[in-house]
Amino acid sequence: MALLTIEKISVFYGEMCALRDVSASVEEGEIVSIVGANGAGKSTLINTISGILKPKTGSISFAGEEISRLEAHQVVERGVIQVPEGRRLFPNMSVEENLLLGSYAPATRKNRAANLDKVFDLLPRLAERKKQIARTMSGGEQQMLAIGRALMSEPKLLMFDEPSLGLAPKLVTQVLELIQSIAAQGVTVLLVEQNVQNALELCHRGYVLENGTVGLTGPASELLNNPHIKKAYLGL
Repeated sequence: MALLTIEKISVFYGEMCALRDVSASVEEGEIVSIVGANGAGKSTLINTISGILKPKTGSISFAGEEISRLEAHQVVERGVIQVPEGRRLFPNMSVEENLLLGSYAPATRKNRAANLDKVFDLLPRLAERKKQIARTMSGGEQQMLAIGRALMSEPKLLMFDEPSLGLAPKLVTQVLELIQSIAAQGVTVLLVEQNVQNALELCHRGYVLENGTVGLTGPASELLNNPHIKKAYLGL
């Protein structure tokens, strides 16, 4: 049974249909990418899984439980955690304070100290700067902080929404390597990424969203060699 199952969801903003009959799944231990152009519906899909948006039709199940009608905080309590586009840090709070806010749920609050140690082991730069104010950090450091905060929530499924956005190429590589490291520790990953090449090279399987629907799906290697993907997204 898949860890996450999305069945024919349609999502609207008022009268505008952002997603239409979208189905997808993520197996435990996988890295799955959702790729596509701006406006294709990628962030809408992530926000719907997170409970921020509600589908008009269809269903979303996580670990066998229907979650599409739960509130966002209830989805978080199930272990479905998002690293949002733009990081959404608390800019005037310290690194440590931002991290601690990632463990507000009762189930994770009791493990706060141990989880903080794990984050600092994985991201030693955050340990070095734990008293620094978040807004004074570089873009790459802020992205690491956003990922660290998400890890404080003990994710079973960790969803990344455009993690490389606005970062220099060297930092993009570091972020992608970090995602691989997190997955290697047993966390299932759903990655939304506009850079199709990077996303498909990292993941096991991918879904291509086009105008709010799933245009293509398959193993990452097949999608990378697909003529349509090469022409439309890779410039080949």
